[in-house]
Amino acid sequence: MQSVLQPFQSFIDNAINICRHDPEAVGLAAGGSWASGEIDQYSDLDLVLVTTRQIAPDTSQMQNYALTFGSLLASFRGDHVGEPRLLIALYESPLLHVDIKFLTPAEFYQRVENPIVLWERDQLLTTIIQQSTAQYPAFDYQWTEDRFWIWMHYAALKIGCGEFFEAIDFLAFVRNTVLGPLLHLKNARLPRGVRRAETSFTMEDVERLRKTVATPDREALLLSITEAMHLYEELRNDLAPSVIEKNRKAQLAVTTYLATIHQSAVSFHQ
Repeated sequence: MQSVLQPFQSFIDNAINICRHDPEAVGLAAGGSWASGEIDQYSDLDLVLVTTRQIAPDTSQMQNYALTFGSLLASFRGDHVGEPRLLIALYESPLLHVDIKFLTPAEFYQRVENPIVLWERDQLLTTIIQQSTAQYPAFDYQWTEDRFWIWMHYAALKIGCGEFFEAIDFLAFVRNTVLGPLLHLKNARLPRGVRRAETSFTMEDVERLRKTVATPDREALLLSITEAMHLYEELRNDLAPSVIEKNRKAQLAVTTYLATIHQSAVSFHQ
């Protein structure tokens, strides 16, 4: 295990040394798999850099700071995940994927997890962690129900008109946004997409999720979308609070529509 951690530790040691010599840096922490103890040779490194100076969301300032941590090959800001304070970076020697979130002390109070403090001045990060609570965004069952059947109808349209690759991509979105998080919740974990599904879910759950993955073929996609709808319905019924308003009318309409597409496909092959 020590040999697995060595490249990460070397990078961290250098980053700590840089921070120590920056009077505006007040703390460096690591989250993700480093904090959970699940890190392996295929992991990325999730760092949180806390400074008195506001660095993010200025991409140039973020990249300039990241350059001091090592030999930076490429980097971009995390706008695609709704986090402009995040810099996603690729370093060489060794080749490491490192996510660096640039925060001020005030911003560190709002966080989704409690990271491991790697270095700090005057116990600042430790004090903030003790004074506040990390909160991962809760899964919104009503938000999901309000969208799910529209999404399924859209996927059915793509299958119906023969846009199979588009349908495959859309089902991947549904797995990451809906099915994966619900299965994580079923297994008493945080609703983090399909992260570590292979090791976090039961064998039965993995097999159910596997059935929602299709090849670019009409019949395979029809089976996958049907399985996705059944799996969602079961998980919703088991996990959602009783106050959720289930749109059974939309569910029935989409289920009926999908059956007509399936029948059209059968008639075509006959």
